[in-house]
Amino acid sequence: MSDIFDPTRPAARVDTGAAEAARLRQARLTKPPGSLGRLEDAAIALAGLQGRPLPTLERVWISVFAADHGVAAEGVSAFPQAVTGEMVRNFAGGGAAISVLARQLGATLDVVHLGSVNDPGAIDGVRRDWIAPMTANFCAGPAMSELQLRTALEAGAASVALARAAGAELFIGGEMGIANTTSATALACALLDAAPAELAGAGTGLDAAGIRHKIRVVERGLQRHAGAATAMERLRCLGGFEIAALSGACIAAAQAGLPVLVDGFIGTAAALAAVQANAGVRDWLLFSHRSREHGHARLLDALQARPLLDLDMRLGEASGAATAVPLLRLACALHAEMATFEQAGVSAS
Repeated sequence: MSDIFDPTRPAARVDTGAAEAARLRQARLTKPPGSLGRLEDAAIALAGLQGRPLPTLERVWISVFAADHGVAAEGVSAFPQAVTGEMVRNFAGGGAAISVLARQLGATLDVVHLGSVNDPGAIDGVRRDWIAPMTANFCAGPAMSELQLRTALEAGAASVALARAAGAELFIGGEMGIANTTSATALACALLDAAPAELAGAGTGLDAAGIRHKIRVVERGLQRHAGAATAMERLRCLGGFEIAALSGACIAAAQAGLPVLVDGFIGTAAALAAVQANAGVRDWLLFSHRSREHGHARLLDALQARPLLDLDMRLGEASGAATAVPLLRLACALHAEMATFEQAGVSAS
């Protein structure tokens, strides 16, 4: 990889002192110990990641990466590829789910166009980090060249750099790309050494016959790229530009000491690739929700992740992660604003 972004550089260290200070504060707040459950755990985790006993989440950065997939030629999506370019315009125009959620959260929405067959051209509010109209069909060859993989990883790292410059306290990555659940399924199977039938789901809304066809397509891709031995090679051969950008963002954020809230199935597949490439990344990942997509639970288990929400969501776009932000903000507010037993004059025992 280039000098600009080295995926192998170690992740930053979590501030265990700040986490311990937050844990001691939780023990002094006016409530039975552990009574706020995982809200307490979230506040303590964020304290360690942000390096301060009283974490806050006022500045949230959401990057949505959009790109098309050559494997769409195999008929694995219920929607045409033209939708990717159209959704890029919709993100910028404020009409997409993540656009609404970002507005409600007061979060920065960073839309990054990496390549689509239906190219809408320059759009206000969209950063063009163009790689190609789409990846190659992984049934016929590697999805990406070495240069394309490097460029996609660096696109993710570039968004993290912008988030840091803006003072973001939390990074969220999202994706859009027709056929990207097929690519994510193939990548997840390779990373987990799992059979496609165990992980393949409906994606954009496939029926049972469509899922069976997707399984066969993924099987062909796995057979062709059985020699890919590392996480980055598997990502190059089976992934997509936006999936690689998410992996790059996870790694760059961990190296920079910026917490990441992981979205759904595709984002978690990208996160697993990042962790397998650089183990220290795992410390910097929080997990927002368990999606309805069939294989997501397996990915979460592999990462020993406990997501905050389970709402049967499967949209992508970072929508699940954005939905979890208010819960994390409440965790921070409770942690900072509740009185201690000493302050309230309440007996602790």
